[in-house]
Amino acid sequence: MSAQANRSTRPRLEFWYEFASTYSYLAVMRIEAAAAAAGVDVAWRPFLLGPVFMALGWNDSPFNIYPPKGRYMWRDLARLADKYDLPFRLPSQFPRNGLLAARVALVGVDGGWVAPFSRAVMRANFAEDRDIGDRQVIADLLGALDLPVDEILAQAGTPENKQALRAQTERAAEIGLFGAPSFRVGEELFWGNDRLEDALAWAGAHAAVAGGR
Repeated sequence: MSAQANRSTRPRLEFWYEFASTYSYLAVMRIEAAAAAAGVDVAWRPFLLGPVFMALGWNDSPFNIYPPKGRYMWRDLARLADKYDLPFRLPSQFPRNGLLAARVALVGVDGGWVAPFSRAVMRANFAEDRDIGDRQVIADLLGALDLPVDEILAQAGTPENKQALRAQTERAAEIGLFGAPSFRVGEELFWGNDRLEDALAWAGAHAAVAGGR
């Protein structure tokens, strides 16, 4: 069997994440290696949580709306980052605007560099306290990956790419997403960084419904 044929039969997991999301940081940094070890392909699905939250009646992150929950989240995030041996620095602003990063990431999905770019953005936000909503910060991250900065930023700003992100965010609401990170295997939904391994195991065990593109 050819490598291409073998790849087409591998189970697939949809990975829905938001660049401003704290627990998405952990999942973004972990998922590529974990999925490779499990023999599962990852379909990267960057989207925006803001419109999803608005549809649920929230005008801010629930971690800001409910301060005790927010305090717990930051401590939990620090503990988990230590557990996974990931750098962590409390952001001076939360949540940050992930719009530009998400638009660029969509370009990266087709370009094949979405994973390293997503990790770089998350590291900038949650380990380096850099403003990922700043165009120059995103340009610097692209440059550090030896990618054509001006070309990518121009493509990210096209009406077609902007509409693609809107459509992807609308799709997130249609399939019942209410937070990030979320993982989807067929019609099966898993929510939260701590469900990554469960989602990968489900994909492996239900390859017939998880495979294909």
